[in-house]
Amino acid sequence: MNLVNLQEISLAFGGSLLLDRVSLQIETGERVCLVGRNGEGKSSLLKIINGDLPPDSGRVIRCQNLKTAMLSQEVPADQVVRDHTRSNYGRINGKSSVYDMAASGLGELQELLVRYREISETLNLNSVDYTSPDYAKKNGELPVPALLAKLSSIQAEIEAVGAWNIQQQVETVLSRLQLDPDAVFFKLSGGMKRKTMLARALVSSPDLLLLDEPSNHLDIDSIKWLEQFLKGLKCSLIFITHDRMLAANLASRIMDLDRGVLTSWPGDWQAYLKKKEKWLAVGAEHQKKFDKQLSREEIWIRQGIKARRSRNQGRVRALQAMRQERRSRRELSGKAKMELQEAERSGKLVVRARNVSYSYGTEPVITDFSTTILRGDKVGLIGPNGCGKTTLLNLLLGYLKPGDGQIKFGTNLQVAYFDQMRAQLTEEATVAENVGDGGNTVTVNNQNRHIIGYLRDFLFTPDRARSPVAMLSGGERNRLLLARLFTRPANLLVMDEPTNDLDMETLELLEELLVDYQGTVLLVSHDRAFLDNVVSSTLAYEGKSFFQEYAGGYSDWLKQKKEPKSVTPRSRPPDGKKVKPVKNGTRKLSFKEKRELNELPEKIEILESEQKGLYITLADPEFYRKDGTEISGLQSRLVELEKELEEAYRRWETLEEVSSSIS
Repeated sequence: MNLVNLQEISLAFGGSLLLDRVSLQIETGERVCLVGRNGEGKSSLLKIINGDLPPDSGRVIRCQNLKTAMLSQEVPADQVVRDHTRSNYGRINGKSSVYDMAASGLGELQELLVRYREISETLNLNSVDYTSPDYAKKNGELPVPALLAKLSSIQAEIEAVGAWNIQQQVETVLSRLQLDPDAVFFKLSGGMKRKTMLARALVSSPDLLLLDEPSNHLDIDSIKWLEQFLKGLKCSLIFITHDRMLAANLASRIMDLDRGVLTSWPGDWQAYLKKKEKWLAVGAEHQKKFDKQLSREEIWIRQGIKARRSRNQGRVRALQAMRQERRSRRELSGKAKMELQEAERSGKLVVRARNVSYSYGTEPVITDFSTTILRGDKVGLIGPNGCGKTTLLNLLLGYLKPGDGQIKFGTNLQVAYFDQMRAQLTEEATVAENVGDGGNTVTVNNQNRHIIGYLRDFLFTPDRARSPVAMLSGGERNRLLLARLFTRPANLLVMDEPTNDLDMETLELLEELLVDYQGTVLLVSHDRAFLDNVVSSTLAYEGKSFFQEYAGGYSDWLKQKKEPKSVTPRSRPPDGKKVKPVKNGTRKLSFKEKRELNELPEKIEILESEQKGLYITLADPEFYRKDGTEISGLQSRLVELEKELEEAYRRWETLEEVSSSIS
């Protein structure tokens, strides 16, 4: 059954067409994923389907009695729902409960249900004697007989419109979403607010559910739950997402909005990617042939007098039509050109934690955590919202001191931090001022670049670069943070939720950069595909303030997690000199071992300095004009240095572990 039919829909907001004669049909039971770059008009298209935004031209045909509901991208702020010019949320205010917010999706029926619920709570005779005249006088409440009469009147209205089933439906939806109906909405976390707004969209039992970035602010467990929940719904679904795994697991059809044109791709996500690549190649070839033909016709029209005398007027009109077609062509938007600026190499050891614990007051956040992170490792952190991932990051960076245990940091560390709260951005300052700190140029890989040209690489036009940060969308703010971050040389890159609001092309480019990055990466993300493609090991929250280390990304963690045997942390066996076995659980370092432990850091520094010098020498093309014996000698020495450094680090870790166990 055809639920919605859009015919030749066009929409513009002062500039070029956002939607250019878009047509689509949505059938019963479809799960359609709408994809496209930030700012292409995806959210506007959903609003047109929902009836919230009229198109400039075209027709929207809905089947009779069609119910639609929409989950917007942004969670409403307290000041928004207090604005009486906005009627979408009814009587919602800063003290409203989860039940009130969910019931607001019922429209006019909400008022009846809320009033019935308020009077029912007032008449709870188990806690207060509402029959007392003193109570009525003191609180200004209606006496019980008047309240009962009012309750009876509202009950009759509810029965007249058949709203009792709807009240039960609100409670059922809240129960399915595991939401506390009495919790204050604006005191919830971002993820719980998203769940409540989803409940608001579901309470009216829509035939067509529209979701704009439903996985925003949700952790991995919540995203997996959402995925299964949406699969079980009986209604049709159109959703916008930049989560590739969610799209792959949920969508039965992909709709791609690109330069105002909507194309439909039946089938799953992988089929869409292959077909879209071929389609773009065919389009590029067609444009190439068209441009060649146009060029030939332009040469012909500009020939001398002889050509003008024999000019074919039909050919002239065809040329004019080709010119008009070329002027109206909308070119494919350029890709972001991001480039990481690497600092000097850090030491082999980046950070080593042994039996680290941390608490906020009496509440433990991190318990008995140990890990060793070496140069070049790419470590992912996964776990539910609020489990302590950011706290663990701050411990590993030295911003927090552990309550128990020890953390040892490597040498020559230069840190660049991507903050998920975007606190590094100044709202009142322009985009250019935030990146250039007031200057007109930035230095990237020892080259000075004008700030406007640099921001073009991150898809900011000159006008957008001069706009205040307060005007930017979520995706633009994330791109701005990346632009700011990549101006700073670093060998330790720390990224806390970098994927939020980024379009898929930018996500894939960021993946490539991080995979090729020679430094160390610490990454917090709820994007499962991003974790699989980037990280080499995973620190996963196991409950009760404990993090466990696993080899590989998200999918590898899932496989290892299901194994019956406990998974030991990724570690490197202590080769080299043997340490005497521990008797009765204790052992002391000998005098010789203590001296060796004190001398090892200096020895490692000397070896790394020599190694760095060899790298510089071997990177010079002039060096290879020398005698072959000298070249092979230095290359052999470099191999020896790698082995000596590895052995020195292993010996250092072994002696430190014994020393730590004693202390």
